Amino acid sequence: MSQLSAYTLPLKSLSLGKHEYDYHLDSDWFAQIEAPEIRTGDLLAKVVVNYNGREYEIKFQVEGKVQVPCDRCLADMDIAIDQSSRLVVKMGDEYVEESDEVLVIPESEGEWNIAWFLYEIIALALPLKRIHEPGQCDKAMSSKLKQHLAKRIDDEEDDDMLFDEDDFDEASDNQAEAATNPIWDALKNLKFED
Repeated sequence: MSQLSAYTLPLKSLSLGKHEYDYHLDSDWFAQIEAPEIRTGDLLAKVVVNYNGREYEIKFQVEGKVQVPCDRCLADMDIAIDQSSRLVVKMGDEYVEESDEVLVIPESEGEWNIAWFLYEIIALALPLKRIHEPGQCDKAMSSKLKQHLAKRIDDEEDDDMLFDEDDFDEASDNQAEAATNPIWDALKNLKFED
């Protein structure tokens, strides 16, 4: 993380009061942090550190957009991010996360690199389902997906697998209907005793 040294807050050397830091998080930053989920982005992170003599209250505000793969078609899609977070940092003997909002760092170090924490703020702001708007998915991938989509007659439609008809072409529909396996057709004729 030596490339990310610009994201190190020199907490021990800060004077009392507020200190503001602005960071531009772009494609290079995501590459340096080796972000597992996010491919690229363009965000502004504003960090305000308020030191009261005992502890550091740190407020984070991250705004911008990131690019992630669509869960359905795997094509890149933009997601807007507007997330804030608050953390209290204290000095102690060793590194300890007391809670989600309280962090203890070794007093011997006296500084904290916030690069990974900024990434976590962004990653937690992403929706669980990342899917293009209806009709925006990659047509070729959507056609392949529909060909291999299992359908149940007795189940209600699953909201997770609903597709807009604009995502598929009619040729894939015709191919799926025409391609039946004779083994399955023979099994349909079996009769079972109750």
